[in-house]
Amino acid sequence: MRVITGKYKGRHFEIPRTFKARPTTDFAKENIFNVMRGYVDFDGAEALDLFAGTGSISLELMSRGCSHVVSVEADRDHAAFIRQCFEKIGEENDILIRGDVFRFLKSCHQQFDIIFADPPYALDQLPKIPDLVLEKDLLKPDGLFVFEHGKHNDFSDHPRFVEHRAYGSVNFSLFR
Repeated sequence: MRVITGKYKGRHFEIPRTFKARPTTDFAKENIFNVMRGYVDFDGAEALDLFAGTGSISLELMSRGCSHVVSVEADRDHAAFIRQCFEKIGEENDILIRGDVFRFLKSCHQQFDIIFADPPYALDQLPKIPDLVLEKDLLKPDGLFVFEHGKHNDFSDHPRFVEHRAYGSVNFSLFR
């Protein structure tokens, strides 16, 4: 896994082979971040990474200048790996929450400029996640919610949907 651009550009992190989660491909990550740049300014932004997995998105957000990143990951081993990555680049001040995303969403009262969610594509609750995030008022007024999902999901009828991007088998729906 590598950081695409920013102050940590080119940094590599070896993901243990035992991990179930795999990072978003470099191709998809680079393209979606280029799209995101048209909607939000990363410099000084506050970001939330739900279903953080390997921490690839959190690291990219930090590298691109986000002032504060909250990463939520339930798996103990994945959370430990993310914490190690944060320590390696000196970003121990960002917050890693090891816990259930749905429980976190119920109790969170902070607003973010950027929210990124990459749940397991087979997750039963996946279709409900945009509403859970957007109805909870976690997104700042000009913020952006990026939702990674499989090709069988279509959120284009959602009232806050703004665009869909697909890169290979990776699909992103963007909401404001």
